[in-house]
Amino acid sequence: MAENNQISDSQNSNSVSENCGNGGNGARRLKIGLVLFFLSVAVSVAGGWLWYKSKTELVTDDAFISGHVHVVSARVDGHVNAVAIVDNQRVEAGDLLVELDAAPYRAKVHECEAALALARNDVDAERADVAAARAAVGRAQAQARQSEIDLQRAERLFANEVIARERLDQVHTAATVTRQALIQAQQNLQRTLAKLGQLGKSGQTARVAQRAAELESARLHLDYTRIFAPVAGYVTRRSVEVGSNIEAGQALLALVQLNQPWIIANYKESQLTYLDVGQRVEFSVDSYPGRVFSGRVDSIMAGTGAAFSLLPPENATGNYVKVVQRIPVKIVIDPISDPEHVLRVGMSVEPTVYTGRSFSEILSASH
Repeated sequence: MAENNQISDSQNSNSVSENCGNGGNGARRLKIGLVLFFLSVAVSVAGGWLWYKSKTELVTDDAFISGHVHVVSARVDGHVNAVAIVDNQRVEAGDLLVELDAAPYRAKVHECEAALALARNDVDAERADVAAARAAVGRAQAQARQSEIDLQRAERLFANEVIARERLDQVHTAATVTRQALIQAQQNLQRTLAKLGQLGKSGQTARVAQRAAELESARLHLDYTRIFAPVAGYVTRRSVEVGSNIEAGQALLALVQLNQPWIIANYKESQLTYLDVGQRVEFSVDSYPGRVFSGRVDSIMAGTGAAFSLLPPENATGNYVKVVQRIPVKIVIDPISDPEHVLRVGMSVEPTVYTGRSFSEILSASH
């Protein structure tokens, strides 16, 4: 009897343990199911969010910072006497950069000043010649008028048989000589006026004007021996040194302006469907991780980058492989996002353009 009771007790304990074990496995399976459910929901939400971002945000890593780079060159030949700047120095507009040897150009100015003074003295002498030529014309005109009067009187006297034919011929000859003398005097006056340069309306002689222009040119060349900064910026690519001999047009250095940079982002042609001017842009650079800069789309280039390359591709061949083209997009940077001017020309950036499309627009476009 006692043994039967023990057997029944052991069976009861085994059934209780089995029931507990079954309950524990069910709870574990429930927890795993809940975890899988929430994971699937999270993955679905994340996937939907990423899909939505891909439709409203245009991202590219093919983008770089550009800016105004002013190449400073010499306007005259010369020997470098002084270089007032160093690499990466900030200069203001009007600051002296390079100074050339001004002695040859200063001597040229003195030479032109002397030539102008001589030209003015020559003009004074030629003006006296003009006055004398005018007086000669006046004298010849008076003689010609008198000869005409004498000729008319002689013809009347000859008609009345008062004088002989020989006397009339002598008066005719004298009148002809005076007329030719008048023509010669007038031509001499025109020649002296042309030499003086007073035939024009201004009244200033061409020779004096030429010497004055040469003097002005010499003074300009003298001023060009001092090279100043055209804009405010940072000195880069300095190649000039003291003692160098440079030529006109030779590049000496470059000035980079950092107060108005912009971004050239090369977007794929398939990304331009909803990209438009004025859209908001955010971007980051590798040099400042975690910092976000802002800007806006300024313009879209009127062609692909390959179309304006030095050697554009030739597609009219037998073997053609379609390649997705990229179109440069200019993005201007908000000055308030970079007050310290930390962005440098040539930096790689990753811009994100926010198209502003709504969820309903995306769904309608998908259908």
